[in-house]
Amino acid sequence: MLCIDELPISGKKLLFRVDFNVPIEDGVITDDHRIRAALPSIRYALDNGASVILCAHLGKPKGKVVPELSLGPVANRTGELLGLGVALIPGRIGDQAVKACADLQPGRVIMLDNLRFNPEETGKTPEERGNFGKLLASLADVYVNDAFGVAHRENASVVDVPKHAKVCCAGFLLQREYDYLGDALKAPKRPYVCVSGGAKVSTKLGILNNLLGKVDDIIIGGAMANTFLMAQGYNMGQSLVEPDLVDAASEIMRKAESMGSVLHLPVDFLYAKTPKAKQVEGVCTAKTVPTDALVLDIGPETITNFVSVLKLAKTVVWNGPMGLFETTAFAKGSLAVCKAIAGLDDSLTIVGGGDTDAVVNLLNMADKFSFISTGGGSFLEFLEGKELPAFTALKECMK
Repeated sequence: MLCIDELPISGKKLLFRVDFNVPIEDGVITDDHRIRAALPSIRYALDNGASVILCAHLGKPKGKVVPELSLGPVANRTGELLGLGVALIPGRIGDQAVKACADLQPGRVIMLDNLRFNPEETGKTPEERGNFGKLLASLADVYVNDAFGVAHRENASVVDVPKHAKVCCAGFLLQREYDYLGDALKAPKRPYVCVSGGAKVSTKLGILNNLLGKVDDIIIGGAMANTFLMAQGYNMGQSLVEPDLVDAASEIMRKAESMGSVLHLPVDFLYAKTPKAKQVEGVCTAKTVPTDALVLDIGPETITNFVSVLKLAKTVVWNGPMGLFETTAFAKGSLAVCKAIAGLDDSLTIVGGGDTDAVVNLLNMADKFSFISTGGGSFLEFLEGKELPAFTALKECMK
Protein backbone atom coordinates (compact mmCIF):
# COMPACT_ATOMS: atom_id res chain seq x y z
CA MET A 1 0.00 0.00 0.00
CA LEU A 2 1.56 3.29 -1.13
CA CYS A 3 1.54 6.41 1.03
CA ILE A 4 1.14 9.92 -0.35
CA ASP A 5 4.81 10.79 0.23
CA GLU A 6 5.90 7.94 -2.04
CA LEU A 7 4.36 9.49 -5.16
CA PRO A 8 5.26 12.43 -7.43
CA ILE A 9 2.32 14.80 -7.01
CA SER A 10 3.51 18.18 -8.25
CA GLY A 11 0.98 19.61 -10.70
CA LYS A 12 -1.44 16.75 -10.02
CA LYS A 13 -5.07 16.88 -8.91
CA LEU A 14 -5.63 14.78 -5.79
CA LEU A 15 -9.04 13.46 -4.77
CA PHE A 16 -9.02 12.99 -0.99
CA ARG A 17 -11.59 10.78 0.68
CA VAL A 18 -11.64 12.21 4.21
CA ASP A 19 -13.76 11.56 7.29
CA PHE A 20 -15.26 14.95 8.13
CA ASN A 21 -18.46 13.55 9.65
CA VAL A 22 -18.30 16.06 12.50
CA PRO A 23 -20.97 17.15 15.02
CA ILE A 24 -22.72 20.38 14.00
CA GLU A 25 -25.19 22.37 16.12
CA ASP A 26 -26.98 25.39 14.65
CA GLY A 27 -24.48 25.51 11.80
CA VAL A 28 -21.47 25.48 14.14
CA ILE A 29 -18.98 22.58 14.36
CA THR A 30 -18.66 21.56 18.01
CA ASP A 31 -15.68 19.20 17.55
CA ASP A 32 -13.26 19.59 14.63
CA HIS A 33 -10.85 16.82 15.66
CA ARG A 34 -11.54 14.77 12.52
CA ILE A 35 -10.78 17.72 10.26
CA ARG A 36 -7.54 18.48 12.08
CA ALA A 37 -6.49 14.83 11.84
CA ALA A 38 -6.45 15.01 8.01
CA LEU A 39 -4.62 18.36 7.75
CA PRO A 40 -1.07 16.95 7.57
CA SER A 41 -1.88 15.04 4.37
CA ILE A 42 -3.71 17.99 2.82
CA ARG A 43 -0.92 20.42 3.68
CA TYR A 44 1.68 18.01 2.29
CA ALA A 45 -0.18 17.90 -1.02
CA LEU A 46 -0.45 21.69 -1.23
CA ASP A 47 3.17 22.24 -0.20
CA ASN A 48 4.26 19.88 -2.96
CA GLY A 49 2.48 21.65 -5.79
CA ALA A 50 -0.75 19.65 -5.99
CA SER A 51 -4.38 20.76 -5.99
CA VAL A 52 -6.85 19.12 -3.61
CA ILE A 53 -10.42 17.93 -4.08
CA LEU A 54 -12.00 16.91 -0.77
CA CYS A 55 -14.94 14.51 -0.55
CA ALA A 56 -16.69 13.33 2.60
CA HIS A 57 -20.08 12.48 4.04
CA LEU A 58 -22.14 13.98 6.84
CA GLY A 59 -24.93 12.17 8.65
CA LYS A 60 -27.44 9.97 6.84
CA PRO A 61 -29.29 11.86 4.10
CA LYS A 62 -30.10 8.50 2.44
CA GLY A 63 -29.49 9.59 -1.14
CA LYS A 64 -31.41 12.86 -0.91
CA VAL A 65 -30.14 16.43 -0.88
CA VAL A 66 -30.78 17.56 2.70
CA PRO A 67 -29.71 21.21 3.20
CA GLU A 68 -29.12 20.69 6.92
CA LEU A 69 -26.53 18.05 6.06
CA SER A 70 -24.57 20.13 3.58
CA LEU A 71 -20.82 20.30 4.10
CA GLY A 72 -20.87 24.11 3.96
CA PRO A 73 -19.80 24.60 7.61
CA VAL A 74 -17.14 21.92 7.13
CA ALA A 75 -15.70 23.64 4.08
CA ASN A 76 -15.58 26.93 5.98
CA ARG A 77 -13.83 25.40 8.98
CA THR A 78 -11.36 23.51 6.79
CA GLY A 79 -10.49 26.77 5.05
CA GLU A 80 -9.95 28.49 8.41
CA LEU A 81 -7.60 25.75 9.57
CA LEU A 82 -5.66 25.73 6.29
CA GLY A 83 -5.55 29.49 6.04
CA LEU A 84 -7.04 29.61 2.54
CA GLY A 85 -10.46 29.55 0.92
CA VAL A 86 -12.16 26.19 0.42
CA ALA A 87 -15.07 26.48 -2.02
CA LEU A 88 -17.98 24.07 -1.64
CA ILE A 89 -19.51 22.59 -4.79
CA PRO A 90 -23.13 22.25 -3.60
CA GLY A 91 -25.63 19.47 -4.16
CA ARG A 92 -25.11 16.19 -5.96
CA ILE A 93 -21.95 15.56 -7.93
CA GLY A 94 -22.54 16.40 -11.59
CA ASP A 95 -21.50 18.83 -14.31
CA GLN A 96 -20.77 21.68 -11.89
CA ALA A 97 -18.39 19.52 -9.89
CA VAL A 98 -16.72 18.14 -13.01
CA LYS A 99 -16.06 21.67 -14.32
CA ALA A 100 -14.83 22.95 -10.94
CA CYS A 101 -12.37 20.07 -10.67
CA ALA A 102 -11.17 20.55 -14.25
CA ASP A 103 -10.50 24.26 -13.59
CA LEU A 104 -8.75 23.71 -10.25
CA GLN A 105 -5.25 25.19 -10.08
CA PRO A 106 -2.24 23.93 -8.06
CA GLY A 107 -2.25 25.07 -4.46
CA ARG A 108 -6.05 25.39 -4.33
CA VAL A 109 -8.68 23.32 -2.48
CA ILE A 110 -12.34 22.64 -3.22
CA MET A 111 -14.83 20.41 -1.41
CA LEU A 112 -17.55 18.32 -2.99
CA ASP A 113 -20.81 18.32 -1.07
CA ASN A 114 -22.07 15.41 1.03
CA LEU A 115 -21.26 12.19 -0.83
CA ARG A 116 -24.37 10.56 0.59
CA PHE A 117 -26.57 13.05 -1.26
CA ASN A 118 -25.80 10.67 -4.14
CA PRO A 119 -27.69 7.37 -3.66
CA GLU A 120 -24.97 5.45 -5.51
CA GLU A 121 -22.42 6.20 -2.75
CA THR A 122 -24.04 3.69 -0.40
CA GLY A 123 -25.28 1.22 -3.01
CA LYS A 124 -25.37 -2.38 -1.82
CA THR A 125 -23.68 -3.89 -4.87
CA PRO A 126 -20.73 -2.94 -7.12
CA GLU A 127 -23.22 -2.45 -9.95
CA GLU A 128 -25.18 0.10 -7.92
CA ARG A 129 -22.01 1.94 -6.92
CA GLY A 130 -19.70 1.44 -9.88
CA ASN A 131 -20.59 4.35 -12.17
CA PHE A 132 -20.40 6.79 -9.26
CA GLY A 133 -16.99 5.48 -8.32
CA LYS A 134 -15.88 5.89 -11.92
CA LEU A 135 -17.17 9.48 -11.99
CA LEU A 136 -15.30 10.37 -8.79
CA ALA A 137 -12.09 8.79 -10.08
CA SER A 138 -12.30 10.82 -13.29
CA LEU A 139 -12.10 14.09 -11.35
CA ALA A 140 -8.44 13.68 -10.36
CA ASP A 141 -5.05 12.23 -11.22
CA VAL A 142 -4.52 10.57 -7.86
CA TYR A 143 -6.94 9.10 -5.30
CA VAL A 144 -5.93 9.47 -1.64
CA ASN A 145 -7.82 7.65 1.11
CA ASP A 146 -7.31 9.35 4.46
CA ALA A 147 -10.60 8.32 6.06
CA PHE A 148 -10.07 5.51 8.55
CA GLY A 149 -13.49 6.20 10.06
CA VAL A 150 -15.15 4.70 6.97
CA ALA A 151 -12.45 2.14 6.12
CA HIS A 152 -14.89 -0.64 7.04
CA ARG A 153 -17.62 0.66 4.71
CA GLU A 154 -18.13 -0.70 1.20
CA ASN A 155 -19.05 2.73 -0.14
CA ALA A 156 -18.30 3.88 -3.69
CA SER A 157 -15.81 6.48 -2.50
CA VAL A 158 -13.96 3.83 -0.49
CA VAL A 159 -13.93 0.67 -2.62
CA ASP A 160 -14.97 1.62 -6.16
CA VAL A 161 -12.91 4.74 -6.86
CA PRO A 162 -9.63 2.77 -6.51
CA LYS A 163 -10.79 0.42 -9.27
CA HIS A 164 -10.95 3.31 -11.75
CA ALA A 165 -8.32 5.72 -10.44
CA LYS A 166 -5.05 6.18 -12.31
CA VAL A 167 -3.05 6.07 -9.07
CA CYS A 168 -4.08 5.26 -5.49
CA CYS A 169 -2.45 5.83 -2.12
CA ALA A 170 -3.10 6.27 1.57
CA GLY A 171 -2.85 9.58 3.38
CA PHE A 172 -0.72 9.94 6.49
CA LEU A 173 -3.70 9.40 8.81
CA LEU A 174 -4.80 6.13 7.19
CA GLN A 175 -1.21 4.90 7.00
CA ARG A 176 -0.65 5.67 10.69
CA GLU A 177 -3.79 3.75 11.68
CA TYR A 178 -2.60 0.79 9.62
CA ASP A 179 0.86 0.90 11.17
CA TYR A 180 -0.35 1.09 14.76
CA LEU A 181 -3.28 -1.28 14.60
CA GLY A 182 -1.58 -3.72 12.26
CA ASP A 183 2.18 -3.83 12.45
CA ALA A 184 2.56 -2.62 16.04
CA LEU A 185 0.32 -5.39 17.37
CA LYS A 186 1.90 -8.23 15.40
CA ALA A 187 4.76 -8.51 17.89
CA PRO A 188 3.63 -6.54 20.96
CA LYS A 189 5.80 -5.97 23.99
CA ARG A 190 4.49 -7.89 26.99
CA PRO A 191 2.53 -7.95 29.17
CA TYR A 192 -0.06 -7.14 26.48
CA VAL A 193 -3.38 -6.01 28.01
CA CYS A 194 -6.72 -5.44 26.33
CA VAL A 195 -9.24 -3.24 28.16
CA SER A 196 -12.78 -3.72 26.89
CA GLY A 197 -15.81 -1.83 28.17
CA GLY A 198 -19.01 -0.30 26.95
CA ALA A 199 -22.55 -1.54 26.97
CA LYS A 200 -22.76 -4.74 24.95
CA VAL A 201 -20.91 -8.03 24.67
CA SER A 202 -22.46 -8.45 21.22
CA THR A 203 -20.34 -5.68 19.71
CA LYS A 204 -17.12 -7.07 21.22
CA LEU A 205 -17.48 -10.84 20.73
CA GLY A 206 -15.35 -10.85 17.60
CA ILE A 207 -12.59 -8.82 19.28
CA LEU A 208 -12.51 -10.96 22.41
CA ASN A 209 -12.37 -14.20 20.44
CA ASN A 210 -9.65 -12.83 18.17
CA LEU A 211 -7.49 -11.65 21.07
CA LEU A 212 -7.73 -14.80 23.18
CA GLY A 213 -4.31 -16.38 23.32
CA LYS A 214 -2.71 -13.23 21.84
CA VAL A 215 -3.04 -10.99 24.90
CA ASP A 216 -1.84 -11.74 28.40
CA ASP A 217 -4.73 -10.05 30.20
CA ILE A 218 -8.25 -8.97 29.25
CA ILE A 219 -9.92 -6.42 31.52
CA ILE A 220 -13.69 -6.29 31.09
CA GLY A 221 -15.75 -3.45 32.50
CA GLY A 222 -18.86 -1.47 31.65
CA ALA A 223 -22.25 -3.05 31.26
CA MET A 224 -20.76 -5.81 29.09
CA ALA A 225 -19.17 -7.25 32.25
CA ASN A 226 -22.66 -7.91 33.63
CA THR A 227 -23.29 -10.67 31.10
CA PHE A 228 -20.06 -12.42 32.11
CA LEU A 229 -21.03 -12.20 35.77
CA MET A 230 -24.50 -13.55 34.99
CA ALA A 231 -22.74 -16.45 33.26
CA GLN A 232 -21.01 -17.11 36.60
CA GLY A 233 -24.39 -17.33 38.30
CA TYR A 234 -24.59 -13.84 39.81
CA ASN A 235 -27.87 -11.91 40.02
CA MET A 236 -27.30 -8.52 38.38
CA GLY A 237 -30.54 -6.91 39.60
CA GLN A 238 -31.96 -4.45 37.06
CA SER A 239 -28.60 -3.97 35.33
CA LEU A 240 -28.20 -4.09 31.58
CA VAL A 241 -27.40 -7.67 30.52
CA GLU A 242 -27.63 -9.77 27.35
CA PRO A 243 -29.14 -13.10 28.51
CA ASP A 244 -28.90 -14.56 25.01
CA LEU A 245 -25.11 -14.17 25.15
CA VAL A 246 -24.55 -15.86 28.51
CA ASP A 247 -23.39 -19.04 26.77
CA ALA A 248 -21.03 -17.04 24.54
CA ALA A 249 -19.59 -15.32 27.62
CA SER A 250 -19.11 -18.68 29.31
CA GLU A 251 -17.30 -19.99 26.25
CA ILE A 252 -14.96 -16.97 26.19
CA MET A 253 -14.11 -17.50 29.87
CA ARG A 254 -13.42 -21.18 29.23
CA LYS A 255 -11.25 -20.48 26.18
CA ALA A 256 -9.36 -17.69 27.94
CA GLU A 257 -8.24 -20.06 30.66
CA SER A 258 -7.14 -22.74 28.21
CA MET A 259 -5.40 -20.29 25.84
CA GLY A 260 -3.34 -18.45 28.44
CA SER A 261 -5.20 -15.13 28.58
CA VAL A 262 -6.26 -14.04 32.08
CA LEU A 263 -9.76 -12.52 32.26
CA HIS A 264 -10.33 -9.79 34.86
CA LEU A 265 -13.94 -8.99 35.84
CA PRO A 266 -15.36 -6.48 38.34
CA VAL A 267 -15.70 -7.64 41.94
CA ASP A 268 -17.65 -4.62 43.17
CA PHE A 269 -19.81 -1.79 41.81
CA LEU A 270 -21.43 1.57 42.40
CA TYR A 271 -25.19 1.30 41.97
CA ALA A 272 -28.42 3.33 41.81
CA LYS A 273 -32.11 2.69 41.21
CA THR A 274 -32.20 4.44 37.82
CA PRO A 275 -29.68 5.24 35.05
CA LYS A 276 -30.74 8.88 35.39
CA ALA A 277 -29.48 9.04 38.98
CA LYS A 278 -27.00 11.81 39.72
CA GLN A 279 -25.71 10.34 42.96
CA VAL A 280 -24.33 6.95 43.99
CA GLU A 281 -26.86 5.09 46.15
CA GLY A 282 -24.42 2.48 47.38
CA VAL A 283 -21.48 0.14 46.83
CA CYS A 284 -22.02 -3.59 46.43
CA THR A 285 -20.00 -6.68 45.59
CA ALA A 286 -20.68 -8.63 42.40
CA LYS A 287 -22.45 -11.19 44.59
CA THR A 288 -24.73 -8.70 46.35
CA VAL A 289 -26.23 -6.48 43.64
CA PRO A 290 -29.62 -5.23 44.98
CA THR A 291 -32.52 -6.75 43.07
CA ASP A 292 -34.15 -3.34 42.55
CA ALA A 293 -30.97 -1.48 41.42
CA LEU A 294 -28.53 -1.43 38.53
CA VAL A 295 -24.76 -1.16 38.54
CA LEU A 296 -23.44 1.99 36.84
CA ASP A 297 -19.69 1.95 37.52
CA ILE A 298 -16.98 -0.36 38.78
CA GLY A 299 -16.28 -0.11 42.49
CA PRO A 300 -13.13 0.85 44.47
CA GLU A 301 -11.76 -2.70 44.86
CA THR A 302 -12.20 -3.34 41.13
CA ILE A 303 -10.39 -0.09 40.31
CA THR A 304 -7.47 -1.23 42.49
CA ASN A 305 -7.42 -4.63 40.76
CA PHE A 306 -7.58 -3.23 37.23
CA VAL A 307 -4.95 -0.56 37.89
CA SER A 308 -2.57 -3.14 39.36
CA VAL A 309 -2.79 -5.15 36.12
CA LEU A 310 -2.31 -2.05 33.97
CA LYS A 311 0.76 -0.84 35.89
CA LEU A 312 2.72 -3.85 34.57
CA ALA A 313 1.56 -3.54 30.95
CA LYS A 314 3.92 -2.81 28.06
CA THR A 315 1.17 -2.79 25.40
CA VAL A 316 -2.43 -1.68 26.03
CA VAL A 317 -5.40 -1.51 23.67
CA TRP A 318 -8.42 0.19 25.22
CA ASN A 319 -11.94 0.35 23.86
CA GLY A 320 -14.98 1.22 25.95
CA PRO A 321 -15.62 2.99 29.29
CA MET A 322 -15.99 1.25 32.64
CA GLY A 323 -19.35 2.79 33.50
CA LEU A 324 -21.81 5.60 32.86
CA PHE A 325 -18.99 8.15 32.72
CA GLU A 326 -21.23 10.87 31.29
CA THR A 327 -22.60 11.25 34.83
CA THR A 328 -19.88 12.54 37.17
CA ALA A 329 -20.88 10.24 40.01
CA PHE A 330 -20.27 7.19 37.82
CA ALA A 331 -17.12 8.32 36.02
CA LYS A 332 -14.53 7.27 38.62
CA GLY A 333 -13.82 3.86 37.12
CA SER A 334 -13.33 5.12 33.58
CA LEU A 335 -11.17 8.03 34.73
CA ALA A 336 -9.02 5.78 36.94
CA VAL A 337 -8.38 3.39 34.05
CA CYS A 338 -7.60 6.32 31.76
CA LYS A 339 -5.07 7.78 34.21
CA ALA A 340 -3.45 4.39 34.75
CA ILE A 341 -2.95 3.82 31.01
CA ALA A 342 -1.82 7.42 30.44
CA GLY A 343 0.82 6.96 33.13
CA LEU A 344 2.58 4.13 31.25
CA ASP A 345 5.48 6.19 29.90
CA ASP A 346 7.45 3.33 28.32
CA SER A 347 4.48 1.39 26.93
CA LEU A 348 2.56 1.36 23.65
CA THR A 349 -0.94 2.62 24.47
CA ILE A 350 -3.70 2.61 21.86
CA VAL A 351 -7.21 4.02 22.32
CA GLY A 352 -10.17 3.66 19.99
CA GLY A 353 -13.89 4.32 19.92
CA GLY A 354 -15.91 7.49 20.40
CA ASP A 355 -16.85 6.98 24.06
CA THR A 356 -13.30 6.02 24.96
CA ASP A 357 -11.93 9.10 23.22
CA ALA A 358 -14.44 11.16 25.18
CA VAL A 359 -13.05 9.86 28.48
CA VAL A 360 -9.52 10.78 27.38
CA ASN A 361 -10.65 14.27 26.33
CA LEU A 362 -12.49 14.71 29.62
CA LEU A 363 -9.11 14.55 31.33
CA ASN A 364 -7.25 16.42 28.55
CA MET A 365 -4.85 13.51 28.31
CA ALA A 366 -4.77 12.86 24.56
CA ASP A 367 -1.05 13.66 24.42
CA LYS A 368 -0.32 10.97 27.03
CA PHE A 369 -1.26 8.09 24.71
CA SER A 370 0.83 6.58 21.92
CA PHE A 371 -2.06 6.60 19.49
CA ILE A 372 -5.75 7.52 19.46
CA SER A 373 -7.63 5.94 16.58
CA THR A 374 -10.05 8.06 14.56
CA GLY A 375 -12.26 5.06 13.82
CA GLY A 376 -15.16 3.54 15.68
CA GLY A 377 -16.49 0.61 13.68
CA SER A 378 -13.22 0.44 11.73
CA PHE A 379 -11.22 0.20 14.94
CA LEU A 380 -13.41 -2.62 16.25
CA GLU A 381 -13.31 -4.61 13.00
CA PHE A 382 -9.54 -4.18 12.75
CA LEU A 383 -9.16 -5.63 16.26
CA GLU A 384 -11.34 -8.53 15.18
CA GLY A 385 -8.63 -9.37 12.68
CA LYS A 386 -10.66 -8.41 9.62
CA GLU A 387 -9.13 -6.97 6.46
CA LEU A 388 -10.95 -3.66 6.04
CA PRO A 389 -12.41 -2.91 2.58
CA ALA A 390 -10.45 0.35 2.26
CA PHE A 391 -7.11 -1.41 2.67
CA THR A 392 -8.11 -4.22 0.34
CA ALA A 393 -9.09 -1.67 -2.33
CA LEU A 394 -5.81 0.25 -2.06
CA LYS A 395 -3.77 -2.96 -2.26
CA GLU A 396 -5.75 -4.18 -5.27
CA CYS A 397 -5.16 -0.82 -6.96
CA MET A 398 -1.41 -1.53 -6.96
CA LYS A 399 -1.72 -4.78 -8.91
